[in-house]
Amino acid sequence: MGALIEYLEIFWVFFITNILGYGGGPATIPLVQHEVVDVYYWMTEYEFIEMLAAGNALPGPIATKMAGSIGYAQGGLLGTVIALIATVVPSLFLKILLMNFLLKHKNSPQVKRMSLYIKPTVAVLLGIIVLQNFTVAFNNIGIVHLLILAGASYYLLDRKKAHPTLVILGALIYGGIMGLFG
Repeated sequence: MGALIEYLEIFWVFFITNILGYGGGPATIPLVQHEVVDVYYWMTEYEFIEMLAAGNALPGPIATKMAGSIGYAQGGLLGTVIALIATVVPSLFLKILLMNFLLKHKNSPQVKRMSLYIKPTVAVLLGIIVLQNFTVAFNNIGIVHLLILAGASYYLLDRKKAHPTLVILGALIYGGIMGLFG
């Protein structure tokens, strides 16, 4: 009975967050983080941020990578399958049901206005995650390493136009080296 409840919780977390996460995978990140860290205590904030960083280094949508990783950690292979289904079903279901409506009204001023109202909300939620990541990084690695990583990331991404995956990989290597000597 306990395993069944855990699988239902996994499904519920990813189903609800993907229904409410209008705007795609990045919009679901704060919702998933709240459920996984603050409601179910499946991960600490630091573990979630680590999982998110690793997921961002891999190709593909972040929502499915989060679901696969968290689902596996909580329920093994079946937990992964359940989390992935729960992540994909809301979009698939809504697209099938609303395809004609969306195609008919895609240029409607009301639909465009709704999107304009939602974008700032998503931006604020992502900003909160950045602030939380900064706080966790500051507390775990200190200001010197944080400034080195932030400065190098800015330089590589903005000035040298390096691919984000390479910057993340470089940060992981830096962290690994510092972990060996720190």
